[in-house]
Amino acid sequence: MQSKSFRRWSFVHKWSSLICTVFLLMLCITGLPLIFHHEIDHLLHEEVEPAELPAGTPHADLDRVLAAGMEKLPGQFTQFIIWDRDEPNTVTLSIGKEPASDPQKNRVVRVDARTGQYLDEVHFTGRFTYIMLRLHTDMYTGLGGKLFLGLMGILFTAALVSGVVVYGPSMRKLSFGDVRHHRRWSVRWLDLHNLLGIVLTMWMLVVGFTGVINTWADLVIKIWQYGQLSEMVGPYKDRPRPAELSSVQAAVSAARGVLPDMNPAFVAFPGSLFSSSSHYAVFLRGNTPLTARMLKPVLIDAANGAVTDSRDLPWYVSTLLLSQPLHFGDYGGMPLKIIWAVLDVITIVVLGSGLYLWLARRRAVRRAAPDVVPADVRTVA
Repeated sequence: MQSKSFRRWSFVHKWSSLICTVFLLMLCITGLPLIFHHEIDHLLHEEVEPAELPAGTPHADLDRVLAAGMEKLPGQFTQFIIWDRDEPNTVTLSIGKEPASDPQKNRVVRVDARTGQYLDEVHFTGRFTYIMLRLHTDMYTGLGGKLFLGLMGILFTAALVSGVVVYGPSMRKLSFGDVRHHRRWSVRWLDLHNLLGIVLTMWMLVVGFTGVINTWADLVIKIWQYGQLSEMVGPYKDRPRPAELSSVQAAVSAARGVLPDMNPAFVAFPGSLFSSSSHYAVFLRGNTPLTARMLKPVLIDAANGAVTDSRDLPWYVSTLLLSQPLHFGDYGGMPLKIIWAVLDVITIVVLGSGLYLWLARRRAVRRAAPDVVPADVRTVA
């Protein structure tokens, strides 16, 4: 006789799984190519390669790099200068029609970091990986889609926890890992579903929970803007954007003078999302696999190049930054990406088998009275 507690947990597992499974399958399928997005982009899209120069060739002056990128888009405004960890010999400029225009509508150009020569303009929105990313993050529905997928992630977490609780009682007559090959197909699928689910529980919890955190990214940024950033720029909040900006190279050099053991990750220009109307915000990162994901901003007065403030990011922003590489497995090189991909495929099998078992049970219920449905098909752990 099953206890009331077991039946309650089984109910939670069943319905939390059913509600989120289709969306989780979509997330797993779209997330698989995103693990290899750099490799896929290089394979599918032609890009102008930086010049072949000796190792250790110093980077060009950033003002020269900026001028080379802006020469192709006169009358527009650079919002961000970005250094990609995977492409150390290029610098990316994100350019908008106005200093504070929507960055999602920006044009993106690449410049050789060492020669300062213009390379090309990148059109992300038509790329396969961009389509997968939008489906994976918000299903092309903006913040509402992100929060909805976050809710599906919470239900997935509930399904995993409840699955662990019901696993023991439902498998008490079997050894761990047993798959009853001599029984009917539904029993074999149930055993495989239970085995793969329990083995991958911790990984699925990590990926699922970090995915939930990532869906809150827009809200986290807004909280930071209205909190710490407002405090940092408080004395200058009424200052307009300087008619002529000071040297961006001098701004980055000044920031590195404050944090000499860190490297620039990106520069937010005055008026853009991560800065004030009158400051460069230079975000620097560490040199180790872990600290390379952690950022620290240095505010530089865009009128005279003086450092005005620098603070550690609050815990909620740091949590978001750490959750992103854990979610996609892109902090340990190709071996870890392959492991993440294999685990993703196995998760697709777990989700698909759970849905398949539920449909099989529904068919069995329609064909026979509930009291004669095989017990091993009723319990899907």
